[in-house]
Amino acid sequence: QVQLVESGGGLVQAGGSLRLSCAASGRTLSTYAAAWFHQAPGKEREFVAAISWSGNTLYRGRVKGRFTISRDNAKNTIYLQMNGLEPEDTAVYYCAAGKYKFPLSLVQYDYWGQGTQVTVSS
Repeated sequence: QVQLVESGGGLVQAGGSLRLSCAASGRTLSTYAAAWFHQAPGKEREFVAAISWSGNTLYRGRVKGRFTISRDNAKNTIYLQMNGLEPEDTAVYYCAAGKYKFPLSLVQYDYWGQGTQVTVSS
């Protein structure tokens, strides 16, 4: 079992930055693909960014160039650096981990965190 705990969310003005962290326990994340999803009120959970165990990355189109996903295997942690935040980025952000072939679909992520709220004011 892998337990994931997100942190780093908060309230920020448009154009600002936040760095989300996803700390894993129970098992090492180094052999797992990991991803960030977000879910706004009344909307479905959407893919944001993913990183393979070897460091390949994939981004949702509208965050490309603004967000960066990374991993620190020594700390068993996944990060999402978010720059140039827009009000449309407001959502609960979830991290997830899975061992299927990269890139994974949402249902292939076996482990999920509880989420951290990101609110971007205009």
